[in-house]
Amino acid sequence: MSTPRVRVPRSAGEGEEIEIRTLINQPMITGVSGPDSRDMLARFEAKMNGETVFAYDFANGSAANPTLIFFVRAAAPGHFSFIWTHEDGQTFTAEESVRIS
Repeated sequence: MSTPRVRVPRSAGEGEEIEIRTLINQPMITGVSGPDSRDMLARFEAKMNGETVFAYDFANGSAANPTLIFFVRAAAPGHFSFIWTHEDGQTFTAEESVRIS
């Protein structure tokens, strides 16, 4: 079972660049050992207030338990949605918010 974890600062100054860290427990098995053993995530997407701010398409070289670190400029208070999509269409989500101080 994939378990997403996200670290977002609780608050930021207006216009401040904030670091976002994500981790999901996922074996990322490429299927090289056999066609029935494949277990891979296909895509990660981060949205702030409904707008995509970061996206990543996974490939065969992706490590198990992928960690993604990226930066977003906090121009206004925001609600983040993080969506990992498995190759079979299953999705895993996490949500966080940041306020402007």
